[in-house]
Amino acid sequence: MAPWRISLGAICFVLLAISQKKRRVIVLVIALTLGSVVMSMRQQSLESSAVANYFQSTVEVRAQITTDPQRTAKRVSGQNFLPPSYSFLASLRQIDSGSEKFNLRTPVRIITSDKSVVGLLPGQWISLSASVLESKEARTGALLIARGSVTATTEASSWAKSLAAIRLGLRNASGSGDGASLIPGMVLGDTSLQSDQFKSDMRRSGLTHLVAVSGANFAIVSAFVLWCMQFLFRSMRFRIIATAIALICFIALVRPSPSVLRAAAMAAVLLISYGTRRGADSLPALGFAIALVVVGDPWQAREPGFALSVLATAGLLLYAPRVTNFFARGVPKLLAQAAAPPIAAMVFCAPVIVALSGFLSPASLFANLFAAPAVAPITITGFIAALISPLFPQLSTLLITCIKPLAIWIAWVADWAAGYRVLTLQKGLIGFLVIAVVIALFLLAPKRLVATVVILVVSLSYLQRFPAGDWQVANCDIGQGDGAAINLGDHRAIVIDTGPDPEAIDRCLKQLGVREIPLLIITHGHADHIAGWPGVIKGRKIDLTWYQNVKRGARAQLQSTQGPVDIEVLWPDSGIYDPNNSSIAVRITTSDYTLFAGGDMEPLSQSLIASTTSEVDIYKVCHHGSAYQDEIFTKALSPQVAMISVGAGNSYGHPAPATLELLEATGAKVLRTDRDGAIAISARNHRLKVRTSRSKLTFLRWE
Repeated sequence: MAPWRISLGAICFVLLAISQKKRRVIVLVIALTLGSVVMSMRQQSLESSAVANYFQSTVEVRAQITTDPQRTAKRVSGQNFLPPSYSFLASLRQIDSGSEKFNLRTPVRIITSDKSVVGLLPGQWISLSASVLESKEARTGALLIARGSVTATTEASSWAKSLAAIRLGLRNASGSGDGASLIPGMVLGDTSLQSDQFKSDMRRSGLTHLVAVSGANFAIVSAFVLWCMQFLFRSMRFRIIATAIALICFIALVRPSPSVLRAAAMAAVLLISYGTRRGADSLPALGFAIALVVVGDPWQAREPGFALSVLATAGLLLYAPRVTNFFARGVPKLLAQAAAPPIAAMVFCAPVIVALSGFLSPASLFANLFAAPAVAPITITGFIAALISPLFPQLSTLLITCIKPLAIWIAWVADWAAGYRVLTLQKGLIGFLVIAVVIALFLLAPKRLVATVVILVVSLSYLQRFPAGDWQVANCDIGQGDGAAINLGDHRAIVIDTGPDPEAIDRCLKQLGVREIPLLIITHGHADHIAGWPGVIKGRKIDLTWYQNVKRGARAQLQSTQGPVDIEVLWPDSGIYDPNNSSIAVRITTSDYTLFAGGDMEPLSQSLIASTTSEVDIYKVCHHGSAYQDEIFTKALSPQVAMISVGAGNSYGHPAPATLELLEATGAKVLRTDRDGAIAISARNHRLKVRTSRSKLTFLRWE
């Protein structure tokens, strides 16, 4: 919605509130009005910035860094691994196109492959040559892709160096390992030591908020400082003032990013609530904090993190006391107080989480419960260790050693919770409403009605859960890449390729229940077929791997619960060194179905085996359905079902219209992961039943 429309609506609400004499409402709608006005001004400023005149151009620029450069996640583009890159925000101050020079002050995001930027600090000035692109981030005026090196033209300030020394000291004291990498994240939001797989586990287990400098971090630090102040000041007013000063210093230490300022505002509300013992009466303070954040940074109103912060804080104020009282009936009060905050925050945030992600992890509630007792000791001790690390590194290391077992415990909980299935629902408004209604019934309705609704929701989620029962062949939805599984029963499967994303293939294999892989086939070495390897081997036993170590004519036989599974290698042969045409191609035969999978084979190699190829029931289409297909080879396969593993909106034009026409001409039913999602096929006596992850409760049958 355009900001001016928000302003117009807010003015109407102001007039209505004034007429009804609702003071609290007046405060909120005035804040909404001011926020929308400020957003309109900033948005207009960005749109009219001179940087827009240089989109799609390469220019020389000078800028001042505003956030720490961070390494981006490993990326794959098509068949290639992209080099590591680093991203940070900056204030663009000068553009030099050669013919003209402009001075300006526009927020931009800079992405570079220059590793030297890791040592740069906020406040430093840099110069670089960059391509200017239009940015998709609302709060930035452009995206700058650096061409070549980034040169620092000024030194960092003493203040910035001191803060950096504290952050670096904590990082060095923490050591290595998932548990160790968790400590800088929980204390200062520094996730630079965490592996991509560990970040995935934290996200899937619902524990990411622990390393995202949230209101909880500020609340813990503030509560600790407030407790310490009782030994210095008798007056609660002075204690709160001293704690507020400590809070400001903590903001500087973790970097005053929009999300940090938002978290600090929410923590201030909790601090006032606990300090004055007013509980739910602190809702006006929450309203004031919301107003302050929106007026100070109107872009926050568009960020999901803002809604989650507000809801989590409201949950702590309104629902946590009720949860504490409920659990205190059967468990020690200290344990009840530790369990209440994560439950309250999860209940209030669940609708928004589902609306954003499309899934909710039931295990995340237990993960938060198990992790909760360790959060405060790690945060407080880690905070002290960070502060003294530049002066007393040995003592800092000793303190970290004391809390490292707790961090290892949380890392284990994240790994455990990530292994459980999630409740998959629809994204957007529908998912939001479903969870909101369930929570409302849970909080307001009689117990019998609550039990009925919960049973109904669980039953429907089970019926809709992919693959929802028996399956023999599955093609994972892993984006622009390949990843498939052949079921052998007893949680065993043959896996063909691993896709480009470890998290995506790991999630798919967990959905399929695959725990052991007697045979892993990597058809060839392109990134979209092999980069997901870490996700496949995570927690799974692999007996044998085929990758450039088999040739045409090789055979293997594996036993499944349905009988023997014969694997015959039809390609590669010697003399061809093109990666695509050297793909391992296999024909898999069972009493219930036959399948052909050939990686990225193209006409050159397809034509060489066309004369020896016979009909199959299932064809895993070569090279993501590209236009490079041999017609005789495809007609010789004449499959009942053709599966195309392809990413939505890919830049390669896969699958090609000509290939789709060729497959349909053979009588095949074509399924595509970009439209149908993951594909699961069950077969009996060569009669196939297909289910896709986007087919809801309906089955597609071909006999």
